[in-house]
Amino acid sequence: MEEIEVRIEAEINLTEDEAKVRRAVENLFSNVEFQVKPQRRGGLLVAKGRGVEALTKLQNLLKRERIRDAARSVFHGNVSADTIVFYLNKQVAYAGHVSFSQPVGESPLGPVKIEIRCRNPRYVVDLLAPRTT
Repeated sequence: MEEIEVRIEAEINLTEDEAKVRRAVENLFSNVEFQVKPQRRGGLLVAKGRGVEALTKLQNLLKRERIRDAARSVFHGNVSADTIVFYLNKQVAYAGHVSFSQPVGESPLGPVKIEIRCRNPRYVVDLLAPRTT
């Protein structure tokens, strides 16, 4: 079985409720442990998870919202040797949906950064977003 590590980061702006940022992450990922790191303005919510279980909610959302092909394209475009890095819109995540985002400028409150590490990122791409055609 593939060893998978998931790291999620989301800024908590001074105008945001920490519980709502946490909920945005919980809507997309399961079995993650949270930690808040203070920053000059607000904080940084860091969540970590291991294994396929951490990705189950995201996998189900991609299927339910019928965006697996789009997700597959985003994932493939953001694979390095042993890591997939992508960004999701924090407000959309809070509403329980998935919307991919750019690292800066696109999401007013900042995106949620997801980093998935494993020996075989292609396995994770196929797991999260299998080909639909």
